[in-house]
Amino acid sequence: MYTIITNAIIHTGTQVLDNHVIIIDNGTISAVKPLADFTTDTTAHHIDLQGKHISAGFIDTHINGGEKYYFTEHPTEETIQDIYESSLALGTTHVLPCLITSPLDNILKGIEATKNFMARNPNSGVLGMHLEGPFLNVAKRGAHLKEYVRNPTNVELEEIIKYGKDVIKIMTIAAENFTDEQLDLLLASGIRLSLGHSNATYQQAKRAYQKGIGLCTHLYNAMTQMGHREPGVVGATFDTPEVYAPIIIDGFHCDFAAARIAYKIKKDKLFIISDALFVGNKVTHFKWGEFDAYLKDNQYRNSEGNLAGAAISMADAVKAAVEKVGIPLDEAIKMATVRAAKAIGQDQQIGQIASGFPASFVTFDKDLQHFAPLLLA
Repeated sequence: MYTIITNAIIHTGTQVLDNHVIIIDNGTISAVKPLADFTTDTTAHHIDLQGKHISAGFIDTHINGGEKYYFTEHPTEETIQDIYESSLALGTTHVLPCLITSPLDNILKGIEATKNFMARNPNSGVLGMHLEGPFLNVAKRGAHLKEYVRNPTNVELEEIIKYGKDVIKIMTIAAENFTDEQLDLLLASGIRLSLGHSNATYQQAKRAYQKGIGLCTHLYNAMTQMGHREPGVVGATFDTPEVYAPIIIDGFHCDFAAARIAYKIKKDKLFIISDALFVGNKVTHFKWGEFDAYLKDNQYRNSEGNLAGAAISMADAVKAAVEKVGIPLDEAIKMATVRAAKAIGQDQQIGQIASGFPASFVTFDKDLQHFAPLLLA
């Protein structure tokens, strides 16, 4: 059965359309047509959005927990379901649950849970997982537990690749702690590498990017900053146009002015993540071993005072990008959809409203007050 969506401002991922209709057949977009060229089909299911905006659903490539469970503490299918459903309710239709620095057996449990969840739920928006660590620089570990931060060994890397190469879509590493052989091993696996929690110099970061690392992890956070004599990881990221840079736009992980500067420099390579520790601000106190977090003033911090993940949704970040940073609305939508998809090499499958793409949308009003999913897949 056909579904027709009318009376909407459509953010396709490449342009903004008015007076157009979206035609959906069996959960897939079959066409986006001018209203003038469309002949009404009385047998189709008709959705009138009454002038609201619509875009492809948001894509969050870095989210740690749902409303109840934290993936690193509970690397289970139940946690993945919690992350997915909690995100979906706020308009994020595709996610990479993130598992942080922890023992190898915990990492393998997370890989297995993700693999099984995806096999059982092939039409869900769970795209795989993000492995953040454990091979980080202890000097830039942030809230990651020092006891689990370690240097890579070929044996452990081979184990992670063996079980995770088709599941791990992003792996955050401190490249300065890797040998060329180890970097080549990871790059050859097809896992996308992201430079983060890194104490690299500008030269070390540039070399890592030149070898094939295509992203950084949460720009500005847990990395060497840009100085005029030593530009650091931030400077190398700014100075390498092809590198994608996700950013947490909550006003705490970086000042809104810093986000504005990053947007001017990175342009279409800057995209939005939530890095949410939990979704919906329902968990106010959390402890996993020596890792703790407390929610106060809309931010999670640990007992050392370090930020321990964000407390925003992708919708919150889009709203802040527009209202606090000054990014045009359609640009902010692209940062949460098609640009995130491009960063993980899935822009031909998700992130746009175009023929052949899934009918998974988010709708919102012009005041950016009410974001809601619209799923027809």
